[in-house]
Amino acid sequence: MTQPRRKGRRARQEAPPAAAAVRPGMPGGRFRPLTRSDEQQVHQTILDVLENIGMGDPIPIVKEHALKRGCFMNEHDRLCFPRALVEDVIASTPKDIQFLGRDPKHDLEIGGNRVHTYGGGEAVNMLDIGASKYRPSTLADLYDAARLVDKLDNIHAFSRLVVPTEIVDQLECDISVAYTNVAGTSKHSALTFNEASHVQPTLEMLYMIAGGEKKFRERPFAHGGGCCVISPLRYGCDNSEVCVESIKFGAPVWVVMAPQAGATAPAALAGSVVQSVAEALASLLMIDMIEPGFPVIVGAWPFVSDLRTGAFTGGSGEEAVVTAGAAQMLNFYGVPSSVGAGMTDSKTPDCQAGYEKALAVALAAHTGCNNVSESAGMLGSLMALSLESMAIDNDMLGAVLRTVRGIEVNEETLSYHVMEQVVHGEGHFLRTDQTLGLMRTEYEYPALADRRTPGEWEVAGSPDIRELAGERVKSILSSHYPEYIDPAIDAKVRERFPILLPQEVMKPGNGRW
Repeated sequence: MTQPRRKGRRARQEAPPAAAAVRPGMPGGRFRPLTRSDEQQVHQTILDVLENIGMGDPIPIVKEHALKRGCFMNEHDRLCFPRALVEDVIASTPKDIQFLGRDPKHDLEIGGNRVHTYGGGEAVNMLDIGASKYRPSTLADLYDAARLVDKLDNIHAFSRLVVPTEIVDQLECDISVAYTNVAGTSKHSALTFNEASHVQPTLEMLYMIAGGEKKFRERPFAHGGGCCVISPLRYGCDNSEVCVESIKFGAPVWVVMAPQAGATAPAALAGSVVQSVAEALASLLMIDMIEPGFPVIVGAWPFVSDLRTGAFTGGSGEEAVVTAGAAQMLNFYGVPSSVGAGMTDSKTPDCQAGYEKALAVALAAHTGCNNVSESAGMLGSLMALSLESMAIDNDMLGAVLRTVRGIEVNEETLSYHVMEQVVHGEGHFLRTDQTLGLMRTEYEYPALADRRTPGEWEVAGSPDIRELAGERVKSILSSHYPEYIDPAIDAKVRERFPILLPQEVMKPGNGRW
């Protein structure tokens, strides 16, 4: 009787769960660094900033439409938004939007307090597996990052993690980056552009890959946007034009601004929250002036300076809490939200990286941010990407998301009858139906975190987590070469557009892994 019971238990353990312990879009919002009174004070100050200080340097089309909507230029030639207009735009902006993947299984519902985690950062360096020095990042590195994200369940969408520093021509860069993103992963992709004129040709390429403009419009698996504000409180011309042009995607426009406390924003953390959220809302207003009611992902990313040097610090406790404060205010307005969290100052995937990333990501996720970006792979205050770190961070994100899920309390989970059964039975819970049934749905299991006994670990050579991550990265990238673009279409795309990712890099046996 013992052997069949063991076989049955093993089969139940190995069977795919009906529901995983963590999933994209679990509700956060339990952590609130600002009180209700704080929220109101911050809100009123934001309205004062937008109405009285205003935004400098609006691009002509935005200024023209804004003046028609009741905005005005003040005595300092700054565009000011009446508070009633601001509140009307916030009320009318879509509160629930979608990120659609090439594969519908990766579709994300964005809004409310639903939490998603993904990468980003546009680093200019790579830290190779086992290396201790950085090197310039390349387009092939971006492709590897996309393929890796494709296999990491807790990184829910993709963004340009590194800049292909070898590409000089900016149009070729933007088109090749978009191609590389969608060739490497079937998850939704966020795109940025060096110039607004690069949006249309990139869209035409994406139409071809999708099988036509109509099919892309039905399932836009990428969106555009950028950092359209130069802090403090001034629109950036080029990126404003990019964000306005990105409306053409028919997908939400992603706007991000990152004022740095003590440098380009007030050193007081409350003031930093005010400015970052005011600039984020000014970006939402900019899009709404052109296309009222168009969906926008509102990114308030307050950064922090080390005031001893003035340098950006991505891994501080101040960064974690001010980011959570910005996320709380975006939730206060009910708009689809984005913050940057996980921007460790450590140069390698070490203990410092682990605690800085986990703290910042956990606070942002528990605040209920919709899109916790920069959450995987970034090192050196956003200067470098590590694929090992991405694999480690995938474990970290799973653990964070499990804490966001919390504890479900009901008659069944309180387990009175299970305890009664065990006390009068075998005296342990290992073989109860509840334990076997909850093994996969109640518990999240890391892929890398070492839970072996010390003896087993020593026999295995006493590896640290970076070594284990390197092995996992090599295992994935040596075998996972997805074919998300039909070969016949790929040939036509390469004939028409300057695709700089070599085809040999996209096939097994290329010697890179």
